[in-house]
Amino acid sequence: MVDFIHNNKDRYGVEAICRILPIAASTYYRTLDLADNPEHRAKRDLHDEHHAEQIKRIWKESSGRYGVRKV
Repeated sequence: MVDFIHNNKDRYGVEAICRILPIAASTYYRTLDLADNPEHRAKRDLHDEHHAEQIKRIWKESSGRYGVRKV
């Protein structure tokens, strides 16, 4: 949806497109900002991403044998 808005914003304008589509203009602008500046992501998102990588690594090292408790 964001790609559609981006591709048609010059013709119709972001606000007009967002009025018709079920998306707030602020959501569109926030998505663009996060794509250009990943450091603006929430600290929780960065924290979760870091731990997800660790969990996947541990699970792979155990050949998929470890469950929730051991990981």
